[in-house]
Amino acid sequence: MNKKKLLTIMFALGLVSSGAFAEDENAIQTDRPDFVESSNVVGKGFFQIETSVAYERDKNSDSKSRTFSTPTLLRLGVSDSLELRFESDGRLNSRVEDRATGLTDRESGYAEYALGLKWHQTDGDEKTGAPSVGWLVHADMPSGSNAFRSHKIRPSLRMVAEWELADDYSLGVMPGVIYDVNDQGDRFWGGIFGVVLGKAFTDKFRGFVEFGGQEIMRKKDGGSQLTFDTGVAYLVTDYIQLDLVYNGGLNRYTPDHTLGLGLSMKF
Repeated sequence: MNKKKLLTIMFALGLVSSGAFAEDENAIQTDRPDFVESSNVVGKGFFQIETSVAYERDKNSDSKSRTFSTPTLLRLGVSDSLELRFESDGRLNSRVEDRATGLTDRESGYAEYALGLKWHQTDGDEKTGAPSVGWLVHADMPSGSNAFRSHKIRPSLRMVAEWELADDYSLGVMPGVIYDVNDQGDRFWGGIFGVVLGKAFTDKFRGFVEFGGQEIMRKKDGGSQLTFDTGVAYLVTDYIQLDLVYNGGLNRYTPDHTLGLGLSMKF
C-alpha cells in the first residue's frame, strides 16, 4: 500500500487528541498515540503503562533502513496534579543496507530512557475558552546499549494547552525546548512543537490528525524531525485502551514511515 492510500484510510478513520471520553472521572487518559501530550495527569495513587510495538522504514540515496522498537511510558501519580514518568523506546532492532555496496549492518539492543515530571497546572473552562494546561520536564539519560546511546543528559521542557471545541472536537498545542547534543558531541538548543486536532466519534472511539515537530534543529546538528501523524484509539474498558498510529516523514531528515500498535492500562 502506498503512502497516499494509507493516509487516506487513516484520515477517514478519524481525527482526535488525548482527552477523556469516558464517564468515569478516573478513566484512562493517555499521552499516546499522538505526539502532543495530554495536559492531564493520572491521579494520586494511580499507575499507568502505555506501551506499543513500532515499525519504522526509511530510504534515501545512500541507504535503506528498517527498525523495530517497543516505545513504553510508565506514569505514577504522586498527587492530583503531579506525576512521575519513565519513558523509553525499549528494545531496538535496526537493519541498515548500503545501497551502493549492498552490505547490511544490523544492530540490536536497548534505547535510552528518560526520567520526567508532569504538572497539571489548570483545568480548561469551556465558558471562557481557557485551555487545560500542563507542563513536562524530562531528562533523556545516557543509558541503553552503546549503539543507541548519546553519552550526555539531554533535558527538555514542554508546555501543553488543550481546548475542548464544539461537536466533540478538540485542539492541543505543545511548544517546548530541548538542550540536545549532536553526533560530534556538541551541545545545542533545539525546539519542540506539535499541534493536534481531534474528534471523539463515540464514548469509546476517537482519532486525530497532527503535525509533529519532534526535533527542530539546524542542518549541522542533524536536521529537524517533522511528521504528519494520524491514528485512532478504542477504549476497551474505562482502564484499557488500544490504539493504532501512523507517522509520515515530511522532510529528508525524518524517517519515511512509522506504524505503531499500542496498549495502555491504568491501575
